Amino acid sequence: MYLCPLCQKPLNLSDRQYQCTNRHSFDVAREGYVNLLPVQQKNSKDPGDNKDMMQARRDFLHAGWYAPLAQAVADTLIPLAPASLLDLGCGEGYYSGKLKQALPQAQFYGVDISKAAIKFAAKANHNINFSVASAYQLPFADNSFDAIVRIYAPSKAEELARLVKAGGHLVTVTPGPAHLLEIKQAIYEQVRLHDDAIASITGFVHQYRQRLQFSLQFTQPAQLLALVQMVPLAWKFSAAEKQQFAERLPAISIDFMLDVFRRC
Repeated sequence: MYLCPLCQKPLNLSDRQYQCTNRHSFDVAREGYVNLLPVQQKNSKDPGDNKDMMQARRDFLHAGWYAPLAQAVADTLIPLAPASLLDLGCGEGYYSGKLKQALPQAQFYGVDISKAAIKFAAKANHNINFSVASAYQLPFADNSFDAIVRIYAPSKAEELARLVKAGGHLVTVTPGPAHLLEIKQAIYEQVRLHDDAIASITGFVHQYRQRLQFSLQFTQPAQLLALVQMVPLAWKFSAAEKQQFAERLPAISIDFMLDVFRRC
């Protein structure tokens, strides 16, 4: 299913190396992933989330704080019964692993621009095909997937439409208006809520929406610090402000919009 990111020819696997007919080759790393992000597609030396953000997200997610979201996405996908599935912007693979457990028969792929995140994802999930690549130039053949899951990740509508088969599905998760409200209130004098308008995505029709809301009550500052550290809002705090906020242990509002689109 992989295409060469340099010439868009199909890649064939032989002896832990992918190669196209133009002899561009990409080695499978020891952990099991393949790096399909050529230097000309990088926007920095080490694109994607930095190591601190990834570690914080890993600690937070694997502690189960967002387990209701993982279950909601799995419950949405199970009746759709996709035979092939892509987790776009999969990060360190938490949701990929949970969805693979729910859909063990699916041919499962995960992609992210962060090499560090993919390295960890591949170590933790040997039954999923992981690759490092840009979400805007995805290294897959046309009509490769019955479904794509996009949790927060940026994407390009043309790429989504190219990859999802006719009648297939796109499942997206975006922040709802009240998401992380208490963190925003600690930073801004006037809080701007997330827009809850349903996105229009070329090539897809919206089918339905589920809103998932719950509250997180932490018992230790380190737990809340992990949440703060893994989101872009972390940059708005000084180290001292971040610690003071965590020590207050406020309840944090979680608000997700889960939307399902069908490929026209």
